[in-house]
Amino acid sequence: MSEHRPYTLLTVLLHPEGDPSVRVGFHTPHLRPRAGTLLNDSRPFLEFSSAEADVHISTTGAGPVTQADLDTAREIFTAAARYLAECERLHAVQAGKDATDTAA
Repeated sequence: MSEHRPYTLLTVLLHPEGDPSVRVGFHTPHLRPRAGTLLNDSRPFLEFSSAEADVHISTTGAGPVTQADLDTAREIFTAAARYLAECERLHAVQAGKDATDTAA
């Protein structure tokens, strides 16, 4: 059985003919998701943090909530629900495989 160690991956891409991009990959059980509001309850935020990196998501231009912000929040919610369902499904499959391997 291989050991899968937790890590956070940060990649910065500098394109000679375009905008730079930053990618953060969290591969750790130590991820801390958090949500709330800022500025006297006027601006929502969603944050993912590990010991190595933070990702902060909020409204367009740090302003009032727009329809586009609502659409993005719904997409995040849907993606998180799919992620949860896949984690639960694969955990059940792996638990069943581990039980079969132990019984053999």
